[in-house]
Amino acid sequence: MLGAAEEAYLASNKKSWDEEAPRFFGRTALPVYGPFLPTESDLRLFGDVTNLKVLEVGCGSGHSLQYMASQGAAELWGIDLSDTQIVAARGLLSECKGIVNLFQGAMEKNPGIPTEYFDIVYSIYAMGWTVDLPSTLNHLHSYLKPGGKFIFSWEHPLHSRIEQSGDRLIVAKSYHEEGPQQCEPWDSPAIMNQLKLGTYINALIEAGFQIEKVVEDAVFEEDVQSSTPASWYSYQKASLIPPAFISSARKGEATGFPTLTKLGVDCDDQRLWRRVLENQPA
Repeated sequence: MLGAAEEAYLASNKKSWDEEAPRFFGRTALPVYGPFLPTESDLRLFGDVTNLKVLEVGCGSGHSLQYMASQGAAELWGIDLSDTQIVAARGLLSECKGIVNLFQGAMEKNPGIPTEYFDIVYSIYAMGWTVDLPSTLNHLHSYLKPGGKFIFSWEHPLHSRIEQSGDRLIVAKSYHEEGPQQCEPWDSPAIMNQLKLGTYINALIEAGFQIEKVVEDAVFEEDVQSSTPASWYSYQKASLIPPAFISSARKGEATGFPTLTKLGVDCDDQRLWRRVLENQPA
C-alpha cells in the first residue's frame, strides 16, 4: 500500500500528464528506446514477438504498442497514469486486428491485469515516474509468465545530476542523492523518482528478475552535432556521459520446488535441498 506522500505525487503527476500529454504524443516510441540509444532494429532485445502477449507500462499515446502490432504481437495491453494518453492510445490502436486492452492507472498498483499471463512486459521511457520502484517491479514480475522478458529504458541517472555550461560539464548534485524531485524541464508540478543505476539493478534482482543486459551506449547520426548545447539532450553532453540506458531482464523459469528462503532454511545450496525434497542421497 502506498503512503499519503506517494498518493499525492500520483495525483499531481496525473493532473500534469493529462494537461501536457499532447506534446508528447508519438515521442520516444519503439523502435526508439530513448535519446542517442541504439534502436530495437540494432539490438533485437525483444526477438520475434509474433503471436506473443505484450504489456506496456506507461503506454502513453500507444505508438510503441502500434509498433508491436506491426511486428505480429497477438495481444496488446497497456497501462498509463494519464486519461489523456489512454484516450489517444485507444484512438491510435482502434484498427488493430488483435486484442487490445488499455487501463488508466498507476504502475504501482494492479488495475485488473492478469498475472503470469504475458510473454513480454516493457516500458519505454516511463519507469522513472514510479513513486515506489519495489511495488512497481513486484507487480511487473507477477504479470509475466515464467521465462518472460521485462525490458525498459529510462534517462541515465547521471544526466540530470550533471549540467552543461558552455563546453564544460559541472556536477550539479550528488550522484548518491536519491528520492522524489520536480522534473526540471517541466513548469507544472511533476515529481520523478531520482535513483541510482545500482538501485534499479538491485531492485530488479530483489523482485526476482535475472538481468541479461544493460545498455549505456550512445549512437550518433552524422548530423546530430547540430543539436544545440541548450537542448535537454544534446550531442555535446551525450558524447561525454550516457543520456539514457536500457535494461533487459527475465523472470526465472518455474522449477516446481519451493525456495529455501520461503522455507526459512539458511542454506545456499539449492541442489542439495532439492535432493532432500526428492528423498535422494545427498
